[in-house]
Amino acid sequence: MKLTSVPIGMDLFRTTKVLSQAFEARLVEAGGGLPTWLTLLSVKSQASANQRELAGMIGIQGATLTHHLNAMEKQGLLTRRRDPANRRVHRVELTDAGEALFLRLRDVAVAFDKRLRAGIPDDQVAQVAAMLATFRANVGD
Repeated sequence: MKLTSVPIGMDLFRTTKVLSQAFEARLVEAGGGLPTWLTLLSVKSQASANQRELAGMIGIQGATLTHHLNAMEKQGLLTRRRDPANRRVHRVELTDAGEALFLRLRDVAVAFDKRLRAGIPDDQVAQVAAMLATFRANVGD
């Protein structure tokens, strides 16, 4: 079977790769990176979240999250403490330095999104968002 056009999945993959690399570069310039941004965003979104909840929000395995949290804790961006109600659970909270980095990276994310949407009417952005949701649903479990 000969393909006459690029399959949409391949085109989407290439586009995602270009966007991811550009976004990562902007985050690194601001002193973070994608894992740091996703972790800070998740902690900020759910006050005093535990590690299992954070891993689920980010979409990574617990061991991977632990690696990121260890590094971020060493950098003074967050603290972990045991939950008094369940000593097996660690609660994660941002420090002042973590809050400051969150704000810097949030500004980068907002600026990147604004650049990405430049020249595209809101109704088309909504159509793309709906189409992406359909793609995820079509390949999901």
